[in-house]
Amino acid sequence: MPDETAPELGAEDAATVEAQLGRPSRGAVGVAHRCPCGRPTVVATRPRLPGGTPFPTTYYLTCPRAASACSTLESNGVMAAMTTRLHAEPGLAPAYAAAHDAYLADRRAIGEQTGDGDVGEIAGVSAGGMPDRVKCLHALLAHALAAGPGVNPLGDETLALVGEWWHRPCLPGATDQQGEGQQGESEGDA
Repeated sequence: MPDETAPELGAEDAATVEAQLGRPSRGAVGVAHRCPCGRPTVVATRPRLPGGTPFPTTYYLTCPRAASACSTLESNGVMAAMTTRLHAEPGLAPAYAAAHDAYLADRRAIGEQTGDGDVGEIAGVSAGGMPDRVKCLHALLAHALAAGPGVNPLGDETLALVGEWWHRPCLPGATDQQGEGQQGESEGDA
């Protein structure tokens, strides 16, 4: 049974994520990445949601601008092209498999922290299609942002393709880390 006293998002971050998603987050235990505007971009989630449902998506992309940019890439065939390259480019498949292993290790660590432990129903299942295919750029971007550069090669590539989504903040009142407001649209925003 999950530990009901496990860490959760702070009130301000929870309210921001709810505004970003249009619904309360489920099982979030912390912010795994923040946008340059200071708001959450990715939340880390427990492997078993309150209520008992297994949840394999350890890193959940919350920023609607970044999510929209991923959707645009997906509709333009980027996933299919990445999957083709995954099976053709030397070195890419082992690096992607290592990203899969890193994702599973992160989930295990969160499971230990929350008292969820290993969740047998999702054992060996990461996200985004890892390790054999590319199925969801949102999940790969979330992993790349949470883990940092060099962990997920196709997540890093997705990040480069998405570009600077934060130039048009996802919610009113966002500021960058220097406290300057970011307003308006710029060419190329998703």
